[in-house]
Amino acid sequence: MDSLFTRIESLCEEKNIRPGRLCDELGLSRSLMTDLKMGRKKTVNAQTAQKIADFLGVSVAYLLGQSQERASEDVLDKVDVAFYGEYKELNEEDKETVRDMVRLMRERRAAKKRN
Repeated sequence: MDSLFTRIESLCEEKNIRPGRLCDELGLSRSLMTDLKMGRKKTVNAQTAQKIADFLGVSVAYLLGQSQERASEDVLDKVDVAFYGEYKELNEEDKETVRDMVRLMRERRAAKKRN
């Protein structure tokens, strides 16, 4: 099984970002990645795991090596990843509007595929 750091590093490579930048974007200490890499830490708390998973567009279970299913089923996670920089600044009402728009676009795309 991959270490948490190895999994994070691999996902960051796929997105063409460095683990340090991930920490900067999420407001996490860069020393967290160093500790994970060096084996001084094996895991992170639930809140941190959720932040990292959301940013990388995977489920927490996948991030922690507990599942082979990469995608999170939560629409919010996918929207957070797609619009992370600006989306996180929106108030809850505006976030719900964005989620509704994403749902509508998915429904339209699915309808087009059926026709």
